[in-house]
Amino acid sequence: MAKTKTAFFCQNCGTQYAKWVGQCTACKEWNTITEEVIQKEEKSSWKTPTAANRKIAQPLKINQISTEKEIRLDTQDIEFNRVLGGGLVPGALVLIGGEPGVGKSTLMLQIALKLPYKTLYVSGEESQKQIKMRADRIYPNSETCLILTETKTQNIFKQIENTDPDIVVIDSIQTLHSDYIESAAGSISQIRECTTELIKFAKETNTPVILIGHITKDGSIAGPKILEHMVDTVLQFEGDRNYMYRILRSLKNRFGSTAELGIYEMQKEGLRQVNNPSEILISKNTEQLSGTAIASTVEGMRPLMIEIQALVSTAVYGTPQRSTTGYNAKRLNMLLAVLEKRAGFKLGAKDVFLNITGGISVDDPAIDLAVIAAILSSNEDIPIEKGCCFAAEVGLAGEIRPVQRIDQRILEAEKLGFTTIYVSKNNKIGVKNTKIEVVMATKIEQVVSYLFG
Repeated sequence: MAKTKTAFFCQNCGTQYAKWVGQCTACKEWNTITEEVIQKEEKSSWKTPTAANRKIAQPLKINQISTEKEIRLDTQDIEFNRVLGGGLVPGALVLIGGEPGVGKSTLMLQIALKLPYKTLYVSGEESQKQIKMRADRIYPNSETCLILTETKTQNIFKQIENTDPDIVVIDSIQTLHSDYIESAAGSISQIRECTTELIKFAKETNTPVILIGHITKDGSIAGPKILEHMVDTVLQFEGDRNYMYRILRSLKNRFGSTAELGIYEMQKEGLRQVNNPSEILISKNTEQLSGTAIASTVEGMRPLMIEIQALVSTAVYGTPQRSTTGYNAKRLNMLLAVLEKRAGFKLGAKDVFLNITGGISVDDPAIDLAVIAAILSSNEDIPIEKGCCFAAEVGLAGEIRPVQRIDQRILEAEKLGFTTIYVSKNNKIGVKNTKIEVVMATKIEQVVSYLFG
């Protein structure tokens, strides 16, 4: 029997050490080094090929490599396809992470039940009866989805050989363990070994594999950081528990854009795809309220209309508060400094609270003008006229800067019934014959005079 060896791994980044150290030299975190049992021995692939059928990769000239478009598998889910870049690529490894209870397992089970391909759903966290109870609510009459409750990778590959599925879903990667590693399931070495075996299987058989992963307190995927480098696509499933909406983001995608966004609504029957997010992100208040402005933003290829709420009040305590939800607090401080320096508004002794409705986070600088409009509306207690929206960036000199893809923003605002949109005068607008009025401005003072007189 081979001698059992131990090694020390950083639980934060996965760096291996020969002995224990207090601080990880790679990620600079303290007290994250733990000892794990490993077994250094000859490891076979998921299925050891014989000498007769073993394929050896051959080098090819660059002009001999086929550039035909990769055939993708349709998941029957428009939002999931959009985030993936058009569907599942054969042989790809997709990792989806999210907080506990956000709906990762529900989303993947829902997709697995509705796929027209033979799908093997492997669960290491729930029994078959528990999965069946959830499937009865979502889509009970699936003929193509097979459910397996197993955590040992060698047994999983035996069932894969018997069933020959077109797609494999693993829930979750932290529950799997391999015979080649003696450490506990969920450890750094086990996660790395199990993922390596699944990558070999996916690439050799051209079968897409979807992994569900847990996340740590800081929101990153649990396990070694190398896990995210090994897979082809990393998706983040997020949402506020106080809201029914869930957002699927692409953090890494070798076969598509990382700027795409998918939106779902959590219902009793599962997750409903939201094809027009602008309608759910804008409140249906008929009464005009101060401190509210509508911004036109773009996530990936999709334009969205979002509602920004601001509250400006006299500071009760000594130090004024600056609080944001769904927006960068440092950028808010910058915009407040611009308002005070360039526009003459004294907000230094006032509390400012900012909220983007719907529980989403937006980093698009094109919402700067809407943020300023909402803050000034709350400060003056004057509501912005109904039908107005904004799409412009604000510079440190108080100038209104142009933003990209302004034509899509204008058309989305017109489609949702807005009558006026404020943009930068330096934007080159190609849209013609629109019913919406496009107001061009170069300075904050101009926008203030238009809105509040």
